[in-house]
Amino acid sequence: MNSSPEQPQAILLVPTSMGAGLTSACLGLIQALDTIGLKAGFLKPFMQNELNGPGLDRSTALVSRTLNQRPPSPISQARLERLLRDDQTDELMENVIELYEQVVQQAYRDGSALDLIVVEGVVPTQHTTYATQTNVQLAHALNARIILVGSGDLNEPQTLAEELDMHARSFGGVSSSRTLGGILMRMKNLPYGQEDDLSAAPGTIKPQLEEPVLNELRRYSPALATDRFHLIGVVPYSKTLSAPRTLDVARALNAKMLNEGEAASRRVLSTSLCARSAANALHIFTPGSLVVASGDRDDVVLASALATMNGTQLAGVLLTNGFLPNEGMIEMCRPALKTGLPVLAVETDSLTTAQNLSQLSSEIPMDDFERAEQVARYVAAHMDLEWLKAKLSRGYTRRLSPSAFRHQLVKLAQQAKKRIVLPEGDEPRTIEAAIICQRRGIADCVLLGKREDIESVAHHRGLTLPDTLTIIDPESTRASYIDPMVERRRGKLNELTAEAQLQDNVVLGTMMLQLDEVDGLVSGAVHTTANTVRPAFQLIKTAPEYNQVSSIFFMLLPEQVVVYGDCAVNPDPDAETLAEIALQSARSAEAFGIEPRVAMISYSTGDSGTGADVDKVREATRIAKERAPHLAIDGPLQYDAAAIESVGKQKAPDSPVAGKATVFVFPDLNTGNTTYKAVQRSARVVSVGPMLQGLNKPVNDLSRGALVDDIVYTIALTAIQASQRKG
Repeated sequence: MNSSPEQPQAILLVPTSMGAGLTSACLGLIQALDTIGLKAGFLKPFMQNELNGPGLDRSTALVSRTLNQRPPSPISQARLERLLRDDQTDELMENVIELYEQVVQQAYRDGSALDLIVVEGVVPTQHTTYATQTNVQLAHALNARIILVGSGDLNEPQTLAEELDMHARSFGGVSSSRTLGGILMRMKNLPYGQEDDLSAAPGTIKPQLEEPVLNELRRYSPALATDRFHLIGVVPYSKTLSAPRTLDVARALNAKMLNEGEAASRRVLSTSLCARSAANALHIFTPGSLVVASGDRDDVVLASALATMNGTQLAGVLLTNGFLPNEGMIEMCRPALKTGLPVLAVETDSLTTAQNLSQLSSEIPMDDFERAEQVARYVAAHMDLEWLKAKLSRGYTRRLSPSAFRHQLVKLAQQAKKRIVLPEGDEPRTIEAAIICQRRGIADCVLLGKREDIESVAHHRGLTLPDTLTIIDPESTRASYIDPMVERRRGKLNELTAEAQLQDNVVLGTMMLQLDEVDGLVSGAVHTTANTVRPAFQLIKTAPEYNQVSSIFFMLLPEQVVVYGDCAVNPDPDAETLAEIALQSARSAEAFGIEPRVAMISYSTGDSGTGADVDKVREATRIAKERAPHLAIDGPLQYDAAAIESVGKQKAPDSPVAGKATVFVFPDLNTGNTTYKAVQRSARVVSVGPMLQGLNKPVNDLSRGALVDDIVYTIALTAIQASQRKG
């Protein structure tokens, strides 16, 4: 498990409107990052059919060819919308995490480690009214920093300023630590960069971004008037780079190709509708011009051929109204056709055709690699590389999102391949969870119960028991555990009392665990916590390096997963015990992919308070630091100083933990249990646990209101704990 590459930071590019040049911004940013020595991968999580058209995803194909990467295919729009409709956002974001992991692993297999992954957000359209909501969920799931991608005209700054401000608000505002800044694409009427420089190196065209662009925007949005919002790039509109190939025009209009010629390489720099006679429209016959005229306008056809023979490389001739030149005219134009002049024909009239041409997409087609490479260079040339390097090299506080946590639980459990006993084997939710775990390879489950009872429950719930799912009838096996149990509790049990206690399936399952017949135990769907925990204390006992058993909850907050301990076992721990709970909790957090930053919670911060309670926390912090000097741990800290960045900076400015704690250690059970329940219920936060720690082998309790998914994830937790055992 430790051989996996470290998770790179995510940069989510969020478009403020349709046609903002989102894919071009991604291409340019990745190229710019490469220039400053940061290796960036690419991920587009979701396909958008109305922007992409049929076939492969355009962005993924362009990045694959242009930047020599192999990003995974995005989730289909149909699946995205079905999961949103069914309120299955958790599953959707876990799918995204899986794709993200594929990007990391692909780079790892190719022999490189990624520093960043550039993620292309969802474009708001008439159809995708869910774009902003989904982008916010992506940001949370990937713990991503945000770059807003806008487009507009500096003569109309109000619209652009309002779009930037509005979209930033969804992510905490332009001054939020999550918001990196903005990239303005295809900007018109800038006082600089009017000449296309397609060969400029990344970062070499660096206009004064603050003047006049940002100041102009600030006039209309005070929210942008902050030093924390930076324009990372201002990219002028480029007529050359916006020019489609003649082939792209033919595809968009569904035109018939009368002469293909060089349609795949010639570009349409201008479109000229020839309504007058050719003699009065000679000015339209210029390089890159697509000449549009009715198919019966022989004078325009001849003039186009003549201009071609004189060396003018037209983009092509587009004939309308369904009229086609006769054979004699075609023969007369044959020399011009041989030079590569494309000739297209459509059924629509000239005016309709001109309107259709004006609505052509400005996005890069997936097979136009030449344009994609030029665009990537051009956008990168307008990036503020010094600012990017300074900002991104400082890093970003690592947080594990709920989606990433759930995905990681399943992945690590699948790698662990452990056997977990479920004493409540005929309980319906437990049966369903066991089936899911067995089919997904999360664990090999052992159900304790009569086979006919379990099969009956499964049948009534429409479930099919996998052949590999183990079912053990307790009546057939209890007697074999009497002697080992008496031996384990020598002097405290005799055969009769051992036999009586083994009538409880939790005790039976705990003995199976003690004898290494299984790797972990999960119970509590119909039993109390005491029922589950007491046999573990008596039969499993503590791990050699610990003197205490404690518990943690994984709290799935909206933006990250944090650990609360101890909220279920120790009523009033002394300083030594509290220090051990902190070390156990930190170790558990790390085992599940959470970077441990441990806050020892109290009613005061630092040296501001006195009294026995706060002195205990202060002493516990000292002991924990002494036993684990490498660990980021601090205390006493008030909850808000530990959790909220702005409060932490104010109350404990020198603390390595304040404002970014991931492990919260409470001074006693009263505080811990009350806090976990208050957060869980008031903020509607999912909590996974309690997970017991400090035991020699993993035993975990369930809430009696647990859902099937809760049981699945607790089984996964237990399997991972089992894999962490030494020796």
